[in-house]
Formats: sequence, C-alpha cells, structure tokens
Amino acid sequence: MFNSLWSRTDLRRLIVLLTVMSIMVTLVNTIYATYRVQRELLVSNTLESNRVYAAKLAASTEIFFRNAQQQLAYSAQEVANRFEDNALLDAEAERLRAQTDSFNSVAIVDSDGVVRAVSPPMLRLKGRQLDSPSLRQALKLRKPLISQPFLSSANNMLVLISHPVINRQGRYLGYVSGSLYLKRKSILSELLAEQYYRDGSYLYVVDDTHHILYDSDVSRIGKVTRRQFDTGAAAFGGDNAQGSMAWTEGNEHELVGYARVPSAGWTIVAVRGTDATLKPMEGLILKVIGNSAPWLVITLLFAWQFARLIAQPLWQLARRAGEMNEPAVSNNIKTIKSWYFEASQLKKAMLIGIDLLHQRIGSLVSEVLRDPLTGLSNRRGLYNALESLRQSSKRFTVIALDIDHFKRVNDLFGHDVGDTVIRNVAAQLRHCSREADIVCRSGGEEFLLLLPEMTMEASIDVAERIRRHIAECEISVVGHITVSVGVASSPAGNDDIPSVLKLADDALYQAKREGRNRVVSLSAATVIPLED
Repeated sequence: MFNSLWSRTDLRRLIVLLTVMSIMVTLVNTIYATYRVQRELLVSNTLESNRVYAAKLAASTEIFFRNAQQQLAYSAQEVANRFEDNALLDAEAERLRAQTDSFNSVAIVDSDGVVRAVSPPMLRLKGRQLDSPSLRQALKLRKPLISQPFLSSANNMLVLISHPVINRQGRYLGYVSGSLYLKRKSILSELLAEQYYRDGSYLYVVDDTHHILYDSDVSRIGKVTRRQFDTGAAAFGGDNAQGSMAWTEGNEHELVGYARVPSAGWTIVAVRGTDATLKPMEGLILKVIGNSAPWLVITLLFAWQFARLIAQPLWQLARRAGEMNEPAVSNNIKTIKSWYFEASQLKKAMLIGIDLLHQRIGSLVSEVLRDPLTGLSNRRGLYNALESLRQSSKRFTVIALDIDHFKRVNDLFGHDVGDTVIRNVAAQLRHCSREADIVCRSGGEEFLLLLPEMTMEASIDVAERIRRHIAECEISVVGHITVSVGVASSPAGNDDIPSVLKLADDALYQAKREGRNRVVSLSAATVIPLED
C-alpha cells in the first residue's frame, strides 16, 4: 500500500514539499527583492532628477533666448528709422554686444545681405555680402529667428539669433543679429555648465537634426549623436516635451533625462551612468549576503539531499536508455524503483518504446530488402533468398528478364513514364508467379524470378506466360512493350549458385541477340518460337 501511494505521487507535490523544506531560502529571495526594489528606486530617482534638471536648464535657456530676442528687438527699433546712418549702426552694434554678455558678436545686415555694422570690428565683415543658409533664411522669413548651427566665414561654429528691422512705413530693411559661438566661451555655455558633477554625470545639447551644440568635450560639438528623442506632440506635448529613458550603447548603460527648448528647437540632455547610480548598493548587498550565507549553506544541503532522492530513478532510467540494444535492457528497467508518478510513467514509456523499437528494426530490415519503386525484393533480398535456398538444398529455376528497348522509352517519354513501365512489368511478374516464388528487381529494367522445386519445362512455361502477358498488356502513353527472357536451372546440391545466375544471364542475352521478345533456355538449348 505504501509503495502504491508513492507511485501515484506526482512531481508537483514533490516540488511543494521541497519548497517547504527550503523555507529558509526565503532570505535569499528577500535579498534579491530588496536589491531589485532599491535598484529600481535609484534608477527611477536618477531618471527623474535628470529630467527635472534638464527641464530646469531648458527653462533657463528659453528665458535667455527670449531676453536675447527682446534686446535685438529694441536695437531693431532704434535703428529702423535711421538705417542709413552708418555711425548710428556702428554705435548700436557695439552697445548691444558690450552692454550684456548675451552675444559673442553682433551684426546689422541690410535686405541685400550686406553687413552694415559689426562688433567686434576685428571680424572685418563690414561691407561684405554674406551668403549662408541661415542668413538667407533670416532674409527670407523676415521674422525673429534662431538659426541652425553653421560654420561662419571666420571658421566659427555658431548659432545666429536675429530680429527683423522694419521702419514706420512697414518696409523691411534687414535684420539685427547676435551670434553665439558653440566652441568658445559664451553666456550660454556658462549657463549650461554652472552645475559641476562629481558623480559621473554630464550634460549636452542637440538640435532637431541630432547635431551636438554643446558638450563639455568641445571636440564632440557639431557631431551627430546616436541617441534620438521622441519630442513630437503626440508623445510629450509638442514644444514643451520632456522625458527620460534608459539608454544602452555598446557595454555602457546610461540614464537619460531630456527637455525641449521651444524657441530654438533644441533638446537639453542630462546623462548619468547606471554603474555610478547603483554603486551605493554594493556595500549594502554584500553585508546582507554575508549574514545570510550560513543559513543558505544549510538550506542548500537539505535541498541537495532531497533532490538526489528525486533524481535517482531518473538517473537510472537515463543510464538504461544508453543500453537499448542489449537483450536484457527490459529486465534491467523493470528492476528500477520508480517511486513517484513521473518516474513511473517514464519507466512504462521506455518499456513500450523498446518493444516499438524492436518492431521498427524489423520493419527497417524488411525495407532494406525491398526495391522502393516496385516493392519487389532488391539485390540484397535476392542474395538472402539464394542463401536460404542453398542452405535448404532445394532445387530451383532462375528466370532472368529484361525489358526490350527500355532506353528508347526513357528517351522518348521521360523517366517518369519509364518508372510506370517498370512498375507495370513488376505487377505482371507478381500476377504470374506463385506465393513461394521469389521475384526480384536486379537492375534498372532487369528482373529475376527464383522458382523453388520447379522443373525446367514448367519454368519455361511460366516464362512464356509472363512474356505473353507483358506483350499483350497496353501501357498508357507507351502502348505495348516486350521482354526478353532467359531460363536456367540450378545444378544438384546448389553449391554453385553464381553459375546458375550466369547461365540465366547468358540465356537472356542470347534471347536479345536472336531478336528479343522471346524465351531462351540455355540448358535445353531451345528457343521458344514467338506466337502470332
């Protein structure tokens, strides 16, 4: 009764039992859960901090651009009605640059793109007609504009902030512009770099084309970043977009917060490495693991012993699975104590599988001895039959048969039709033979019949009947075909089987030479005449 109860125990109940015995491992699970919670908390806090900081800088940058536009608007109003006064233009350009640190340089450009005034004068642009995409855009749009970064004629990477100059009559005269050098010190770079990071964090700025506009590493300015931020209206509310995300690049994992500067179309990005974020956890987790280690070892010892008890039947079954070809394997498997449900079912399945395997091997042996096209015995089956006849010392007659002009059938109608002809001939041979006769396909269009305990005269009659049936049978596409047949009988004692086969083969080729569609018995040296 006890064995019967255990044999019905399933693996699920055993896993529950193992879980109860391993309850102290809960401590390890607690450590892991603590680690996951703390990790997520640190990551989420860092992402939020980066987002908030990026948003703060984006708001400060937006205020800077608005103030800059107001300064330009005031200057444009001052020069609007005295645009031909070059002295006034020079003074206003110098005042606008010197009064604040908003711009690295200031220029006043007329509607033809000619620089009317510039500060500092050392740029030597006064009187020159400038031609760049950003300058052409300012002239074309005739509205306040913050340009895309471009390379100036002085080989400076800069951003142009401009405001149109329109007089009282509403006539467009040109624009007043201030420039920010991206690779040199400016009020914008000081604004963005005002917080010093000691924890591996850094900050950079990109435009809508993902070109870097600001970075603490000046060599990266102007390059394209692989990070792309979804700042579309559907995702984060259009121009006021902000957000955060985890970013993986190579082996580096980073936590990114970003925010949009609406007026400039820029994105400010605050980045901190994941390793730096999670570093405070290392000491805490190591201490918890150290205190938990003794209990963990004890629990693992109990679990190991019980797992060994569970695995032993499966291990024994697996070992016997490698001995499938041994005669006693079934008895060995029956002796294995499969004390729970899954092992018991596996044991039964293996015993059934061994029986099926033996049956399959027998089936495969039969298939090896058969010709796949006709289902007749092949050469290997023929040799087995000849050996059986030799050992039984039975006399037998051999009929060798070959389809006449078979190559012509293949050439005219194709090999598929040729296969149909071969199958038709095989069917006629089975129809005209006894159950005890052995019918073989010995080659492409060649067949052999072994007729045990049959006289030469009776064998010749069988061969003639086969020849006549085949000649009279009409095959689709091909029509009628004929065969040549050779007959030979085995000598007394069956000791020289190759000679019998050779005699039948010689008789077959004699039939070929004498005109085909006939039966020749070499031993009788007689050719059976063709019937009308």
